[in-house]
Amino acid sequence: MAYGRAEDPGRSPSTQLDGVDYPAWRDTLVQIAADNGASMDVINLFKSLPRARYESKDEVVRDFSEASRRFATGNLPDDDGAVRDRRNLGKDAIENAPAGLTHHP
Repeated sequence: MAYGRAEDPGRSPSTQLDGVDYPAWRDTLVQIAADNGASMDVINLFKSLPRARYESKDEVVRDFSEASRRFATGNLPDDDGAVRDRRNLGKDAIENAPAGLTHHP
C-alpha cells in the first residue's frame, strides 16, 4: 500500500465540481476547472458535457458518461476526413468550419 500518495485532484473531474454555485453553465464549469489547474482531459470532458446548464453537481456527474462517450470519439476522422485534436476541443469546429457553422456543439 502506498501511503501519502493520492490521485492528483487535477485529473479528477468530480473534485473540480466541489464549491461550484449551482445552477451553473457548462462554460462556467470549464472555466472553474481551468482556473483550478485541471488537466486538459478534464477540461475537454467538461466541454463535452451534453447540457448547457446544470442545476446540481449530481446532474453533472450523471452526464459524465455521455461526455466521456463524446470525448472518446476524438482522434478519429470526422465525416469531412479531418482528424480533430481533442486537446483543443471546438477550436477546429470554429476555425475550420464552413461559413455560418461556427457554433460549438
